[in-house]
Amino acid sequence: MDDLRTTLTKDGIRLYAPEDFAGMHAAGRLAADILDRIAPMIEPGQTTGAIDDAIRGMIEDAGATSATIGYKGYQHASCISLNHVVCHGIPGDKKLKDGDILNVDVTVIVDGWYGDTSRMYVAGKLSRKAERLVQITHDALMIGIEAARPGKTFGDIGHAIQTFVEGHRMSVVRDFCGHGLGRVFHAPPNVLHYGRAGVGPVLEEGMFFTIEPMVNLGRPETKVLADDWTAVTRDKSLSAQFEHSIGITADGAEIFTLSPGGLFHPTRPA
Repeated sequence: MDDLRTTLTKDGIRLYAPEDFAGMHAAGRLAADILDRIAPMIEPGQTTGAIDDAIRGMIEDAGATSATIGYKGYQHASCISLNHVVCHGIPGDKKLKDGDILNVDVTVIVDGWYGDTSRMYVAGKLSRKAERLVQITHDALMIGIEAARPGKTFGDIGHAIQTFVEGHRMSVVRDFCGHGLGRVFHAPPNVLHYGRAGVGPVLEEGMFFTIEPMVNLGRPETKVLADDWTAVTRDKSLSAQFEHSIGITADGAEIFTLSPGGLFHPTRPA
């Protein structure tokens, strides 16, 4: 149930109370810890299904609930998106190959609060072009978070990300976006990763939402495969994504999904 202490903005965005930050930190910490713990599994020959099975077990062992199992018929504890898969990749029997890059996206429910995060991993040796894509995508997320502060707009976040990415001759996916969350999985607002500065709802203290830019080496267009979940780049170019859940404070933003082990970036502590 929604917390009756919360209020809605004129744009329908929920504002949470200061004491609600603790619940989001607990949920975010578990999701991030799970992504830390699967890191040693990411190697050539491993299947995406085995990674998902491990995630499912970790969630159950923690006494938490997977937000994705049963969501609109989805039956896995994670989305695992390889190479040109932009998002919502379905775990299965596919084995990782040397040089594969992959995003693993996990959302857990802890005491009614949703912790949602994703990050990139590398199986084996990372190519130079993939390394550059991963770095730009990571930095784009952090630039977006830096733009998230009271008085700014959601357009400011999208503009900061788009300007940075396109300045490096890559593209921002338009077909998917971040979202509000808290005691629900998806809620207003839609957090676009492109846009014009000064446009959109004004950020206020107590807003909880994700920022999760998807960046392509090629063009931004995507298509969804016949399974109705897997989104891929139309030009088959590599894609990367990083995601944090954040809460707006009086003077900036708190990240709920920081890696406990400093493993958010796949090639260096962050």
